[in-house]
Amino acid sequence: MGSLGERDFFTDRGVVQDPAPYFEALRAKGPVLREPHHGAMVVTGYEEALDVLNRPGDAFSNAVSVAGPIPPLPFRPEGDDIRAQLDAHRAELPWAAHLVSFDGPKHAEHRILVTRLITPKRLKQNEAYLVGLTDRLIDAFVARGRCEVVSEYAHAVSTLVIADLLGVPEGEREELLSLLGAPPTQIEGDPEFKVGPDPLTHLHARFVRYLSERRARPQDDAMSELANSRFSDGTAPDVAVLAQLASFLFGAGQDTSARLIASAVRILAENPELQARLRAERGKIPDFLEETLRVETPVKVNFRLAQTTTTIGEVEAPAGAIVMNSLMAANRDPAHFERPDAFDIDRPGIRDHLAFSRGAHACPGAPLARLEARVAIERLLDRLADIRICEAEHGPAEARRFDYEPTYMLRSLSALHIEFTAA
Repeated sequence: MGSLGERDFFTDRGVVQDPAPYFEALRAKGPVLREPHHGAMVVTGYEEALDVLNRPGDAFSNAVSVAGPIPPLPFRPEGDDIRAQLDAHRAELPWAAHLVSFDGPKHAEHRILVTRLITPKRLKQNEAYLVGLTDRLIDAFVARGRCEVVSEYAHAVSTLVIADLLGVPEGEREELLSLLGAPPTQIEGDPEFKVGPDPLTHLHARFVRYLSERRARPQDDAMSELANSRFSDGTAPDVAVLAQLASFLFGAGQDTSARLIASAVRILAENPELQARLRAERGKIPDFLEETLRVETPVKVNFRLAQTTTTIGEVEAPAGAIVMNSLMAANRDPAHFERPDAFDIDRPGIRDHLAFSRGAHACPGAPLARLEARVAIERLLDRLADIRICEAEHGPAEARRFDYEPTYMLRSLSALHIEFTAA
């Protein structure tokens, strides 16, 4: 099989189960190097990753942000500046129709439509809804003394919150979720569904209808605000453009928060002393979540395309190179984080992590994800005592078994069974 650092990050299920040692093995060779299977330049150093994320100008493009080197570029890069080539082929790339792959002014114009939806006022309104929602979900399983956290709680919280925020009718939410299918970057591949320019096209007709209805009869929800939004020059976006934004928000709005909540519950269930401390010091719950984001980074990697020949750290990145920015590796870089493998909610610089990325493409939904996770953990701690891992499902403490979704981009528990005593 060769050394750990020579394994194929994009296909190896063992790396999916436990990616940290793989990234440590790569970092031992240097903070920037090429992986041997797909030619991606892997960035594992914190400062180097931060530089890529924050680099101004045209050095890096987000055009390959979701799938990275799979499939390969639809053209052969030529010379030290591939911007013209990229522009000619951009529409052929995976997820090309969505905000996550936009660059420059187009990205800025569309992103501001999203950020206007997640205001402090709307988050405050959403918090009251969240408290009621989490209590209803807990009511459904509290008498059993056990639950499967991913499906019964974490995923349910994030799904219902984003659906409520967007004003998706309750009777249509489950159907829309089924249409989303598997997450992107599945290790088995999903060429028919997830690597096209617009993998969410089958949701568009539904969101065009919602948005058209909100334009005609606005309601007090984010969908109405999106439907009646304007670009900075005062022009109204086409409903089809807004439908792409809404469908992407519906799909992406569930990812980070659901994975964060599940990871946080797993860490709590393994640590009764930490549970007791957070019950006594509720003000430390946000710090607990920040450390969870650092250690169990929900989006393990993101990708950039070098548009011009440049350097990352001391390594040349030729034009056309696909750069794999390992947010998870950067979050455990000992050059930046003291005792990086220790879970420490009193860590200085608790928000230094890169879990929500940085720069122009930093996650616009980060405030919502933090709110969802905080309320979800607060209500669990208030209503459940002695939260513990179900050994019948996951094995004893010295031999735990957890399965993760087979995707090279996301850190996502497949299931988490816990037991508890009702408080």
